[in-house]
Amino acid sequence: MKNLFKLNLLAVLLLSFPTFAVDGMAVIDMRTAVLSTQAASDAFKALEEDADYAANLEEAQSLQAERQAIAENLQKDLETLSQEQIAEMQKDIQDKGKDLEFLAGKIQQAQEETAQKVFAESGASMQKIIGELIQAKQIKVLLQKNETILFSDPAMDLTDDVTSMLDVAASGANTQSE
Repeated sequence: MKNLFKLNLLAVLLLSFPTFAVDGMAVIDMRTAVLSTQAASDAFKALEEDADYAANLEEAQSLQAERQAIAENLQKDLETLSQEQIAEMQKDIQDKGKDLEFLAGKIQQAQEETAQKVFAESGASMQKIIGELIQAKQIKVLLQKNETILFSDPAMDLTDDVTSMLDVAASGANTQSE
């Protein structure tokens, strides 16, 4: 009975935590903030127009379609195929799967390199903006969103603010350079 009371008390305290939220606390998802900017959108659009990337993407889609067609034929004709034909079709599916994994790795690597480039280009600007927001909103504790936070009020999230300010800073830099 005593343990049940302690468990209920603990549950009430944990569930009511947001009502005890500390003034000056905020959360941010820096990756989302940076990758939601216009600069990131432009960088990924340029990546999609890159000949090697586009060729890898097209080949991956083609391999996936071929793999799917073989799997469907295998499923449809399973009862009429010999064991040798079944084994050959399964090997084709497996080989195309390996090729697909290789291409997916190349595509993912290109996307990650693009994301890292965008982060590197916006890093100093983002640090300045976060500093300004910390002062303006009198933030005492800033947490990385989705890092063991069980609950956060969306009003405490600075991610959209940082994205907007990064876009403004980038457009201001573009205007000055022209």
